[in-house]
Amino acid sequence: MMKIGFASDHAGFEYKDKLIALMKKKGFETVDFGTYSSESCDYPDFAHRLGNAMDNKEVDLGIALCGSANGITMTLNKHQSVRAALCWKCEIARLAKAHNNANVLTMPARFISYPMATRIVNTWLSTEYEGGRHQKRIDKIPIR
Repeated sequence: MMKIGFASDHAGFEYKDKLIALMKKKGFETVDFGTYSSESCDYPDFAHRLGNAMDNKEVDLGIALCGSANGITMTLNKHQSVRAALCWKCEIARLAKAHNNANVLTMPARFISYPMATRIVNTWLSTEYEGGRHQKRIDKIPIR
């Protein structure tokens, strides 16, 4: 069973909780790295928890949300095993997985509707990584 880790700040809290319930319904195992309320908080505190879990192979994939998704994406991408992609449309999510093998999906909770968030998640999860010519580029991402 695939295990998906979730993280958000206060702006993404509501969508995060709804997406966790949706993923459980679809049969995924989930881990919630916070935040646990809509009270103002700092996205790095929760992004690093998800990033560490990715680094330690405690989860297979991640989904993270904050207001614009910029901050949470930047923080997650500090982790060597993370390839977080900021997605606000289904086509961006498809390309993030197909070409970049994104293992963490980030979304801007203040700029998309919840129905759009679910479509983006479903697109990302159902897209296969194409490999091939894309792999050599992915191999150049980590700092060694």
